Amino acid sequence: MASMTVTKIPALKDNFMYLVVCNATRQAAVIDPVEPARVLEVAREQGCKLNQLLTTHHHWDHAGGNEALCEQYRQHADWGQLTVYGGDDERIPGLTNRVGQDDTFAIGQLRVRCLATPCHTTSHVCYYVEGGDRGERAVFTGDTLFLAGCGRFFEGTPDQMYDALIGKLSALPDDTRVYCGHEYALQNLRFGHQVEPDNADTRALLERAQAADLEGRRALVPSTIGQEKRINVFMRVHQPAVQAYVGKGTPLETMQALRAAKDKF
Repeated sequence: MASMTVTKIPALKDNFMYLVVCNATRQAAVIDPVEPARVLEVAREQGCKLNQLLTTHHHWDHAGGNEALCEQYRQHADWGQLTVYGGDDERIPGLTNRVGQDDTFAIGQLRVRCLATPCHTTSHVCYYVEGGDRGERAVFTGDTLFLAGCGRFFEGTPDQMYDALIGKLSALPDDTRVYCGHEYALQNLRFGHQVEPDNADTRALLERAQAADLEGRRALVPSTIGQEKRINVFMRVHQPAVQAYVGKGTPLETMQALRAAKDKF
């Protein structure tokens, strides 16, 4: 994208961290820097000015590096201040700026809008980033929306996940790039194929994932909102075939039953 550079940084076993750079100003933000030393290394390589940290939710594999990164900034005053964004939650380390639905801020010239998506955790936030005049956009979805899947309902309800996936994320433009928090492609696509065996888009992507090594599966991210609406059964709960798989007659009942089925898959 001309207006922004998004660098995908694998972490831990299957996590993704992301460095987002405004190409016009070289201002940068990092999303969920669980391995801060690696983030600082990539930021140095790219010659950007990193002063913003965006936390999707409090789980240790996403926010566990916040305090260590903040400490690095305290020790290097010449780097400037590190602003830490996240939902209204005391469990998020280092939080300086609490954000909620439709709150906005900027990364250089990039525009960021916050989407409150409680369910996986009560304070989960997705970050929708737009740049330039060509309609370039990306959304960082943490553990709410994955490639062909969604997060477990640890602290919320099916209604909340329905609102997050159908009410908010599905409403974004189809060409929005989706940067999720984990590499779960293969198991998600296998489940999706079982639910919708006649879905040609799911079958084609599953074949790609099965033929790929770990790096190849990582390369499937980013997805797009348009692709997710074609392959992600949790965004297809209105489809008769998806409802029939779980024996339910409404999208909301289907969301609940589908998550329960995936938990046992």
